[in-house]
Amino acid sequence: MTRPSTQPAERVAHFPPTVFAEFTALAIEHKAVNLGQGFPNFPAPDFVKEAARRAIAEDYNQYTRYGGHLPLVEALAAQAELDFKRPIDPLNEIQVTAGATAGLFAACQALLEPGDEAILFEPFYDAYPADVTMAGGVPRFVPLRPQSDGHWAYDPDELAAAFSPRTRLLFLNTPHNPTGKLFSPQELAEIAELCQKYDVIVLADEVYERMTFDGLPMHRIANLPGMWERTISMGSAGKTFSVTGWKVGWCIGPRHLIAAVRAAYQWITFCVSTPLQQATAEAVREAPRLGYYETLASQFQSKRDRLRRALAATGFRPLSPQGTYFIIADTSAFDFPDDVSFCRWLTAEVGVAAIPPSAFYSKPHKHLARHLARFCFSKTDEELDLAAERLKRVSNLG
Repeated sequence: MTRPSTQPAERVAHFPPTVFAEFTALAIEHKAVNLGQGFPNFPAPDFVKEAARRAIAEDYNQYTRYGGHLPLVEALAAQAELDFKRPIDPLNEIQVTAGATAGLFAACQALLEPGDEAILFEPFYDAYPADVTMAGGVPRFVPLRPQSDGHWAYDPDELAAAFSPRTRLLFLNTPHNPTGKLFSPQELAEIAELCQKYDVIVLADEVYERMTFDGLPMHRIANLPGMWERTISMGSAGKTFSVTGWKVGWCIGPRHLIAAVRAAYQWITFCVSTPLQQATAEAVREAPRLGYYETLASQFQSKRDRLRRALAATGFRPLSPQGTYFIIADTSAFDFPDDVSFCRWLTAEVGVAAIPPSAFYSKPHKHLARHLARFCFSKTDEELDLAAERLKRVSNLG
């Protein structure tokens, strides 16, 4: 039977509207404090904005090289040599993309054949399954579960069982959205061993790399023996410099993997906004001199603690994140059948919008999010304090 011309292709026909569309609209309707969507509602740093103004005024306004604007890849290479403890070739081991999200999409298009499998820890960033599916791949899911200490862990046996001769990719997001988990050196070593055994490439989504808390270091799987050759590490100016609307991201990895990503990416957007790449280059160069990364981590740790106190004081059990700008809280103290109904109620009746994390699980594992809600703390202190005041009403309205 011929498919009607107005019917979307099968690879996208089953995609529902994003959960953020529903809860943003609900937050607007009820004038709720929006702690749902993950972006800052405060200004970007002045030195970053000034760099963008200069870039436009100095006429960096035409196409640049599709691998990335030369000043940016050179600045990224200099920083990456410190992070990865190895020389980095800026021309052949870095690819600039329209945000890390576009890098993930390009990597899947470049590396997955139809029927190849990709392993995803869940809850996951919601683009991951779509990226795999649109490339013809098959997602395999490994759940993270909250522990008694407030942190998250996977079952090593479940992880090992997810690998097969068809496994091609593993998505590794650390610090992890939405749980805030930092994968430990032991966990990274376990993952690395399995990836080498099954000849699997790691897509290391490290966009929150500068937001780790409580003095915890950022450990990178690409730095483990045998893993540089099979890892693409991804970063983001949007997260690092609070300019999510710029959509400037990058992939760093060995020449053969970056060449594959580049082969796909040239047909996606070809290149990324030149003035914003120029500005990001300046920001990357200036940030260490200004002590910016330390200030950023301290700022977000303070916001995490502010929201965590508010949640704990009103009947939630916040699961303390080690990084990112999200807190998942246990809502089992409240009598709701699932996370979606709870978050709708919280938005409409309490005036604080949160996201139901079941949107970030595969269907067989959605029940794991039944008593969870995700809150974003990348907001002004005034906004967080207003949310805290409204959350005091939760016990009365339950």
